[in-house]
Amino acid sequence: MAELLSHVLVAYALGTVVSWHLDWVTKRWVAIAMIGALLPDLNRVGLFVADATLETVLGVPFGVDAIHTLGGVVLLAGIGAVVVADRHQRAFATLLAGALSHLLADALKAYADGAAGAWLYPVTWARHPAPSLYVSSDPIVLGVIAAGALLVWWLDRARDDRATASADE
Repeated sequence: MAELLSHVLVAYALGTVVSWHLDWVTKRWVAIAMIGALLPDLNRVGLFVADATLETVLGVPFGVDAIHTLGGVVLLAGIGAVVVADRHQRAFATLLAGALSHLLADALKAYADGAAGAWLYPVTWARHPAPSLYVSSDPIVLGVIAAGALLVWWLDRARDDRATASADE
């Protein structure tokens, strides 16, 4: 749970900082990026449903582990963009940006065998050496990320207050 929250908070912080520089990135698009950060962890459905069941339902060979890869998030971002009522390309890019923030954060964490997952599939099956910067279950990781997101939230509020004060004058 802490890892999932961490990914959402990273997407919030990054999306909010980007919104300071791009006028079209509103709170709606930041929220969509936060949803995008959840996409790679949809592979957790494999805890409840067997691959064989999904293959039967979908009628094609299917493995949930592929969801937590570049190809999987591109596919899911495309499906998500179709669901959005307008601005499909922008929705795709925003969902994909949130998902990529998740994959890049996971590429930096510690793995038992010292190599990150094959998250670059379908480009390559190669597993790069993980830099082992953090252990995802360490509560301090969530604390640091939450503190960073809180700082970004506070700075965003300060920017909004200054903008409101300028408009009132």
